[in-house]
Amino acid sequence: MTIIWLAIYFFVLIWSGIHPKDYFTWFLEVLPALIGFAAIATTYKKFKLTELAYWLILIHCIILMVGGHYTYAEVPLFDWIKDYLGSERNNYDKVGHFAQGFIPAIIAREILIRKSVVKQPGWLFFIILCICLAISAFYELIEWWVAVLSGTSAEAFLGTQGYIWDTQSDMAIAMLGALASLLLLSRWHDRQLRLKKRTPDTNKNG
Repeated sequence: MTIIWLAIYFFVLIWSGIHPKDYFTWFLEVLPALIGFAAIATTYKKFKLTELAYWLILIHCIILMVGGHYTYAEVPLFDWIKDYLGSERNNYDKVGHFAQGFIPAIIAREILIRKSVVKQPGWLFFIILCICLAISAFYELIEWWVAVLSGTSAEAFLGTQGYIWDTQSDMAIAMLGALASLLLLSRWHDRQLRLKKRTPDTNKNG
């Protein structure tokens, strides 16, 4: 993990926590980024990922932190896009759900390949999609549980903005994100995996 990665992560995290729209919503939205950081810090020496995976994780963390600061329904840039397009809702949450499929797809791909869990390309593709959809579905369950436990205070966290098909569209967009990631990044990821295979740490940890 490079100094640049850490500097960007903590800079955006600190910024997001300065006078957010709502501290309860901020905590809920940023919590996955904090858990993700703890996970990669714990596994960094034992199972070091490719640079591509780490930078994608950072991008996902930034998306979460921006959403936590403003709430997903009130990110200024997407308010401007909403007004410009004459849309009824701020669609920044859809960016988050696209990332929810796009980034985990590469992480799942790396673990499955390096641990030799799946070797046949077709099955690898299918299982990664299933994993990403499972992550998306589980996140929707978390949103539901938070809403039940906290009532109206979770409205900003849910970010449905009155759209009755929000849950289904979130999962569909996560699936599209996973598909896009596998189609666009697999060759790049394979090159990084081959390069990593030649490094000493991979033989010990990967």
